[in-house]
Amino acid sequence: METLRTFFSFSDPNIVAVVVGAMLLTASSAVVGTFTLLKKKALVGDAVAHAVLPGICLAFLLSGNKHPLLLIVGAFVTGWISLVLIDYITAKSKIKEDTAIALILSVSFGVGILLLTYIQKTGNAAQTGLESFLFGKAAALVGQDLWVFGVVAVLLILMVSLFFKELKLIAFDENYAAALGLPVRALNLLLTSLTVLAVVTGIQAVGVVLMAAMLITPAAAARFWTNDVLKMTIIAALMGAFSGLAGAFVSYTAPTMPTGPWIVMIISIIALISFFFAPSRGIISKSIEQQRLQFLIMEENLLKELYHLGEIDEDPFKRRTIDELIAKRFFPRLPLKSALGRLRRQGYISRKEDGFQLTKEGRTKGKRVVKLHRLWELYLSRYMKIAPDHVHEDAETIEHVITPALEAELERLMDYPELDPHDSKIPY
Repeated sequence: METLRTFFSFSDPNIVAVVVGAMLLTASSAVVGTFTLLKKKALVGDAVAHAVLPGICLAFLLSGNKHPLLLIVGAFVTGWISLVLIDYITAKSKIKEDTAIALILSVSFGVGILLLTYIQKTGNAAQTGLESFLFGKAAALVGQDLWVFGVVAVLLILMVSLFFKELKLIAFDENYAAALGLPVRALNLLLTSLTVLAVVTGIQAVGVVLMAAMLITPAAAARFWTNDVLKMTIIAALMGAFSGLAGAFVSYTAPTMPTGPWIVMIISIIALISFFFAPSRGIISKSIEQQRLQFLIMEENLLKELYHLGEIDEDPFKRRTIDELIAKRFFPRLPLKSALGRLRRQGYISRKEDGFQLTKEGRTKGKRVVKLHRLWELYLSRYMKIAPDHVHEDAETIEHVITPALEAELERLMDYPELDPHDSKIPY
């Protein structure tokens, strides 16, 4: 607790610098990464992250020092060239984009390692700490480095905010954006430049190797929580900032623990939680919804068959045995018993010693399912010109999802028909 209080009191200027720097870099990367993800360019970030290493090394060799602004310029140039080469190779050859990305990634990273090894053997004292760009060193975000990288990170967030609508549009539909008169090519160049800048600034926190995760993972996690791009961008930024704060805290409490990898670990944990537990799009939520839909279909099919049997016998409330239901339409016995139990608890059927019977509520619900089935069969036959003996399967599927509004529209469109294509009465 004492460590926690000391850290969050921010009494140490170095702690403040590291925390602010890590949060700014991770948040800005997440903001730009949102549009990279939406444009389905997730692997591009990995290629750029590896391509900036030669630029950093060349900037150092040409200048002889590690001034952060010079390193950013060098990294930006080689990162931007890598994206141009990927687009050129993809457009001018039969090589697909993923292969081009792999080529540029591996070659550029290999060149970067060669240059870094050469620098280390030159004996230049200023090279100390240059290798930290491989895995990141957020603790170095103090003084001049913090100001330069921090200003670039804020600039990234401001640029995305300024061109948010345009970037959102080209992320989803470039042709529509062009039809509106927007400069699509210029906007793509802007997004490319922002992506490169985000990678260049972020590597100081998490390094070349892990930067792609910091660019894409917050956006991927945020995508599970909302369908709104603005909300997604804000959530991604907050997740990125929190991972930067938490990574700095872990590194502070355990000095032997590197900040960058812990930032990536924390955002990865957040992403996993999002993948599984997000309310509407998470894996568990989808599984629950899928099971609920399966139960609903089973229950409605069962009520429909009970109504059909009532039509045949002209006795809608006659008791039916499980074997009689299976003979009418095959239901697996165990799921059938489970569905009968649920329907009984919902008040749609009642159970007697000699079988199950519909209640008034159950008959009404079963009647509606039959009505929707026959209305849709008639619609397919009359308006889609599908043969009557080919409409049953489609109606079996759609009857469970027709809304009251669509039901009313079908009735109006077909002038409240009395018979379906098989001359069965449509119940009202």
